[in-house]
Amino acid sequence: MPADVFGVLANPVRRKLLETLREGPRSTGELAGMFELGRPAVSEHLAVLRTAGLVREEPRGRHRFYHLQPAPLAEVSEWLHPFEHYWNQRLDALADLLDEESEK
Repeated sequence: MPADVFGVLANPVRRKLLETLREGPRSTGELAGMFELGRPAVSEHLAVLRTAGLVREEPRGRHRFYHLQPAPLAEVSEWLHPFEHYWNQRLDALADLLDEESEK
């Protein structure tokens, strides 16, 4: 798994771009219209996502369309899987505490 995927995903604009691309391919202009950023800034974020292998670019005439490439996300999920039991233990402890509080 590329080490930079975590850094790429740390940025909220990039996460929002990926969330949007789950719905299907979008043009640069469509994606830029979703943010209070200029088109060059959004294009820069898309370039970072492309470099990390999270999106692919498809030229169509004068426009560029971006497609989600989920393989690196699956690798992140696979890497995180062994740590899930820590989160589940904490959530179970929180649920027990809330149950105790509601019984009082």
